[in-house]
Amino acid sequence: MPERFERVPSRRVGETGVEETTRLIPEETPVALVYDGSTHAVMMATPADLEDFAVGFSITEGIVASRSEISELEIVGHEDGIEARMWLVPSSGRQHVERRRRIVGPTACGLCGVDSLGAAVPAPRRVGNRATATPAVIHKALTEMQPAQTLNVATRAVHAAAFWDATAGSLAFLREDVGRHNALDKLVGAVTTAGLDPAKGFVLLTSRVSVEMVQKTAMLGAEIIVAVSAPTALALRVAEEAGMTLIAVARSDAFEIFTHPERISLAAQPGDGDRHEVKTHARSV
Repeated sequence: MPERFERVPSRRVGETGVEETTRLIPEETPVALVYDGSTHAVMMATPADLEDFAVGFSITEGIVASRSEISELEIVGHEDGIEARMWLVPSSGRQHVERRRRIVGPTACGLCGVDSLGAAVPAPRRVGNRATATPAVIHKALTEMQPAQTLNVATRAVHAAAFWDATAGSLAFLREDVGRHNALDKLVGAVTTAGLDPAKGFVLLTSRVSVEMVQKTAMLGAEIIVAVSAPTALALRVAEEAGMTLIAVARSDAFEIFTHPERISLAAQPGDGDRHEVKTHARSV
């Protein structure tokens, strides 16, 4: 199995001259998602936490509804890539075969198994209405997330997705990958396998919030997304439809709430030593 990263030579050119140096860079390798002996998709991914990736991908793509529908899971390394071999329970296996029969053309990353433009943005899964958070807790989660990104600290080249466990008051899981979708799939797999309640906490992302990230989070059942970068207009529309609170452009001193602000308790403001700004937006897209 390949390592998560490797050290390579580099030549740094600056104002004072040229310096021979080295840099850690993340690895990526083809990972085939195989169900009952048939390859469904091949994704480029960081070769770490692949069991979580396989489970999370299966859930967010609608192939299974829960971890229990995967009866066996095996990670097999090859010279040219890695296979995540899964065997589904009979009912799920039959549904997966029927779905593949309906595929009429090639598929691409993020749209696996889509056979029409209309299927590209399906109605999202509606999330519940149990989650709450305060600005202070969101700020704490963002602060804890940065040092937990060990691969990114080493390489500065990967995305991360994390789950804040409100019951424990800490980050439960953080997963990293060269692909932002892959990082979120890995997180979904970890949270699901651990049996955590996704409504008792929230998802954090280091990437921009595209529509796929909202759809995947909705499949997990999490009600709040907090992202460092900005959302797309389509992502906001889908988050609104899903009933999800979408927070983005989150920094150490401020964040912006774009949809369903009612879950964020703005009455409980942080103290003078931990003050940061909260902006809300009326959705006009």
